Amino acid sequence: MSSRRDVHPPAGPAAVPPALDPLAEVRADGDPRTDVYLTGTVFLDIIFTGLDSAPVRGTESWARGMGSSPGGVANMATALARLGLRTSLAAAFGDDMYGEYCWEALEQGEGIDLALSRTVPGWHSPVTVSMAYEGERTMVSHGHEAPPPDFAFDGKHAPGCPPPSRACIASLVPGRREGWLGCAASRGSRIFADVGWDDSGRWDPADLADLEHCEAFLPNAEEAMRYTRTDCPRAAAHKLADLVPLAVVTLGAEGAYAVDGRSGESAEVPAIAVEALDPTGAGDVFVAGFVTGTLADWPLADRLAFAGLSAALSVQEFGGSLSAPGWAEIAAWWQQVRAYEAGAPGVLRRQYAFLDQVLPAAYRPAPLARAVPTIGFRRPA
Repeated sequence: MSSRRDVHPPAGPAAVPPALDPLAEVRADGDPRTDVYLTGTVFLDIIFTGLDSAPVRGTESWARGMGSSPGGVANMATALARLGLRTSLAAAFGDDMYGEYCWEALEQGEGIDLALSRTVPGWHSPVTVSMAYEGERTMVSHGHEAPPPDFAFDGKHAPGCPPPSRACIASLVPGRREGWLGCAASRGSRIFADVGWDDSGRWDPADLADLEHCEAFLPNAEEAMRYTRTDCPRAAAHKLADLVPLAVVTLGAEGAYAVDGRSGESAEVPAIAVEALDPTGAGDVFVAGFVTGTLADWPLADRLAFAGLSAALSVQEFGGSLSAPGWAEIAAWWQQVRAYEAGAPGVLRRQYAFLDQVLPAAYRPAPLARAVPTIGFRRPA
């Protein structure tokens, strides 16, 4: 990959293993080198915050805040890496300054393994402009599909099959089968999937055929109800548990609900009330938190609570990938809760008591990189 001296990722930690490994208790000799594999499109995200309302046609709106960061599948990859999972991303990167910035921010800034990724000569990076207001966001994106690679991965693996990993994360597209999922599942990878909005309006359950390879399915409430023809997200979760071992339905401001179809266990955790700056990427951070807890063999309710906490912390920063929390933010939040509820432990202290077993007594790693207003500052001569 070429190098431009005037493009560099935001200041942040070096690409070194995090001090806290959430899977330390379950790692064994012979385990895959990779914890989580994922593939998808990397965007450059440009985020505007501080808008009082949605832009009005024919007028100019000024935002009080702005940031740039890697986006798209980079949101999930960064969230996983910041939680200490050894993350491998296979993606195409544009042969431009945006692509180089995203590559360096992910590989050098976050320690994500990009050995299966590639730079495409002459292909420009996809871009998304996100405008956050009233607790929601509106996005405008532009990009072209990357040309297919000349070979599958790095030539050392079966065509269309990723390398061995503990888990894979897939974003299902209605009406399209992902051929690599069956191969990955046959190698022992646990598949976690979400789904995109069905623009066709069919919401045909047959479009979810790839769930046969999945360990867990994590749609939002609207998606879950439409696919199951129900009017209650909790009822939808139970119906989805007939298709996949673990169904998790996110309920927005109400939290999340999960059903384990194998044991019949269910769990519901309310959302943590926070002042949201930018919800971009919160769903990806939720999935990353849930995957972390699942691979660490935590109880279902703890996994759900941890995923919700991770998402709640992320919306207090702006930008998709670089808003993801690390263990320092999680530890700081837990210390505040313990101090506030020291006299009479409340709901949060009881619900998140499992963090006492996860977090060291004093955990203070290097600060995380955050979205920056611009990229490409030239280094002083």
